[in-house]
Amino acid sequence: MKESAVPLAERMRPTSLDNYIGQKHIVGEGAILRNAIESSLLPSVILWGPPGVGKTTLANIIAHQLKRPFYSLSAINSGVKDIRDVIDKAKENNLFAQKNPILFIDEIHRFSKSQQDSLLGAVEKGTITLIGATTENPSFEVISALLSRCQVYILKHLDKEDLIAILDLAIKTDTILKTKNIKVTEYEALLRLSGGDGRKLLNVFELVINTIGGNDIEITNEKVIRIVQQNIALYDKAGESHYDIISAFIKSIRGSDPNAAVYWLARMLEGGEDPLFIARRLVILASEDIGNANPTALVIATNCFQAVNVIGMPESRIILSQAVTYLAASAKSNAAYMAINNAQEAVKKNGDLPVPLHLRNAPTKLMKDIGYGKDYQYSHDYASNFFKQEYLPESISGSKFYEPGNNAREKEMREFLKKLWADKYNY
Repeated sequence: MKESAVPLAERMRPTSLDNYIGQKHIVGEGAILRNAIESSLLPSVILWGPPGVGKTTLANIIAHQLKRPFYSLSAINSGVKDIRDVIDKAKENNLFAQKNPILFIDEIHRFSKSQQDSLLGAVEKGTITLIGATTENPSFEVISALLSRCQVYILKHLDKEDLIAILDLAIKTDTILKTKNIKVTEYEALLRLSGGDGRKLLNVFELVINTIGGNDIEITNEKVIRIVQQNIALYDKAGESHYDIISAFIKSIRGSDPNAAVYWLARMLEGGEDPLFIARRLVILASEDIGNANPTALVIATNCFQAVNVIGMPESRIILSQAVTYLAASAKSNAAYMAINNAQEAVKKNGDLPVPLHLRNAPTKLMKDIGYGKDYQYSHDYASNFFKQEYLPESISGSKFYEPGNNAREKEMREFLKKLWADKYNY
């Protein structure tokens, strides 16, 4: 194949950890996965993260660096027979004292239970080292027996610095691009269109470069937007529309537009999207974007997920439509979502603060003697089932993580908390 026919994203795929951009929390110097690779003590792993953050690339780098036989299957077009064929080949390799082969399975969340079951024995006995890649939460999609035998590593969207580094590297080192005089005067449109997806970024960049043509190329926000809009059909054929449509769907519900929400729902269903994938997104949205503004939303979304799981298509479209229109028409609040974000930031900032003595469990006499549980007041012994006492570590006493939203239900909660706590919850 001519080099010009190979997509830029493929030409720029790194072959070593030193050239791998992003995911420093797991493969940076001294990080846990890098240490496992460099010590050749790699367990079976699940790489969980959004598209275009380097899951497939990382799997290839691992196999290359460890110099192991590498087999790759896609869950979309592989069955139990394909898995067994690979395992048989791995067993043959082991007989001839070759290193433990790596089996990479892309989109492992699309494997059925029986397909995943067929991997268990080989993973458990060490016949293969499994590397599974998934964009979905493995707790939902990978059977517990297989998940318990794997380490899960979470890959994150690439940040601005990572994305710019990828572009700059492509301009300087790609065999085709380095022959041109390319000047990027504005990055914002490229970064926004990428959505933190390195592969998508390079696809857009290549589209812009090829459309402008010539050897002296200046890239601006206006040029990028105009070119991508003119070539939107071609752009969607690259496989990006799946993620753009689910994004439009979620944002339509968040924006309280049931007409748009049900349209994007129809687009996904007509396109063959897994209805359980949609239903899971609704459960998350019910807490993230509605929360305590309407607690029934989570009940509706959870029941929708359960019903879709039992009923299946085509009838599940009706259940999804009911849930989608209800959630879109509901009052909105992200207060619960922001509360856990704020609390987690406090944990990261302050570390493991000690639990106040009066809140500690005291199952033994010694613990009671040294003050565990002393002075704790049982709320139900008091009027209104409430006693004013400290529940946070002393050094962060008074911290406010939950800010009730500006809606009828949370206004009631705000007033209730103010009545109990006075100045402590005087939002």
